[in-house]
Amino acid sequence: MGMFAVERRKTKQIMLGDVPVGGGAPVTVQSMTNTDTGDATATLAQILELEQAGCQIVRVAVPDARAAEALGAIIAGTALPVVADLHFDWKLAFLVLEQGVQGIRINPGTIGKKQRVREIAREAATRGVAVRVGVNAGSLERSKHARGTRAEASALAESALEGAALMQAAGVENIKISVKASDVTRTIEAYRLVSEQTDWPLHVGVTEAGTLWSGTVKSAVGIGALLAEGIGDTIRVSLTASPVEEVRVGRKILGSLGLAVTGPEVVSCPTCARTEIDVIGLAMKVEQALEHVRVPFTVAVMGCVVNGPGEAREADIGLAGGREGSMLFVKGEMVRRVGTDEMLDALLAEVLKMAASEEQK
Repeated sequence: MGMFAVERRKTKQIMLGDVPVGGGAPVTVQSMTNTDTGDATATLAQILELEQAGCQIVRVAVPDARAAEALGAIIAGTALPVVADLHFDWKLAFLVLEQGVQGIRINPGTIGKKQRVREIAREAATRGVAVRVGVNAGSLERSKHARGTRAEASALAESALEGAALMQAAGVENIKISVKASDVTRTIEAYRLVSEQTDWPLHVGVTEAGTLWSGTVKSAVGIGALLAEGIGDTIRVSLTASPVEEVRVGRKILGSLGLAVTGPEVVSCPTCARTEIDVIGLAMKVEQALEHVRVPFTVAVMGCVVNGPGEAREADIGLAGGREGSMLFVKGEMVRRVGTDEMLDALLAEVLKMAASEEQK
């Protein structure tokens, strides 16, 4: 299925471990663990789950020395680059850097004195560690508070750019920037402003987006709008849900814009009074069966005779359903008619056969 190609803004390329970010590298998906970081075994178990879901960079919160001291075992136990999230206690940054993290995230608004931020930056520069200057609307420096969407977005951008300049002056060569708000309009505006004024790579997301349902919608709109404009080199979907769901949603957002190969796409009709089969149930079961398939092809599950045959014929595998039986298509050709009681089995058999065939190529 054709789609317009996203023309990405040119940014510098930095390295997080062996993962390139920016400079035309594929947009990467990040997530953040919600385990007790001090429990290295539990944290590594979740990181493995995230990696299997398609996560490429993982961030861990470091609220105390116990968490910082667990980082050595966590880093040794995963191939993913590990980013340490630091707030308030500037001394923890040095302990974290000693553990060998590939990146740190600091928010100038929560660290406080600029001299402390400079000291962290110099240590990161010495060790060649990537630094994300991550500014959030909820923890903006008091001196930067403003009223109104445009003013608030401008304040976020100004704070992040000042932080990045400070990092660069201290010798940090691997910098990325984020400017997140919990609403879509401020977030988009802030990223546009930063993108106009710097070529450091950008980490894009809508912070504290909400629950799985509402947060997915807000993230898809906010992240998707920016990516469609070419803004964004790495993304995180922030959900009040399992971090695995964050990764799944993030990869779907990239896939919808042709920015990543995210496995099969299920095309299904929205259902209406013409629908003669259980399209909802069928589509969900097909999607579940394909959850761990990474090769790209399209599966159409259609429920009426108006758009059904056309969509099913265009897909790699398609089912055009009807009360009296359904037509099963493979690569544009109708291979057979199937009864209502065998629709799911027949469709899944073709889908899994194609998945196995594509994976062997």
